[in-house]
Amino acid sequence: MLKFLQGFVHALRGGFTLLRTQRHARIHAVATVVVIALAASMWPGLERWEWAALALAVGLVWTAEALNTAVEFLADRVTRDEDPLIKKAKDVAAFGVLAAALAAASIGGLVFLPHLF
Repeated sequence: MLKFLQGFVHALRGGFTLLRTQRHARIHAVATVVVIALAASMWPGLERWEWAALALAVGLVWTAEALNTAVEFLADRVTRDEDPLIKKAKDVAAFGVLAAALAAASIGGLVFLPHLF
């Protein structure tokens, strides 16, 4: 049981590192709060599937941001010199975050817009 709890401690430490070191993670945190507040203001108007879609979208963005940050940390550990392959790896990881954020924004629009207009 202790190892199980230690896993959560390590994960939370990673989350704090993400928020402390990554400006975009802090932007995602604000967006997450806005989504939760907007969804809560529509309570009980949102269907279960809409809550699920929003939760998955938010989770997708956080997962992408965490993986992008992990790639950046590892790449920086390998070398701080200009390396074209490391640049490609970082660019691809950053695209993953962009794709997740665009998908999440689309899901947010599909869920919220019909309730607002």
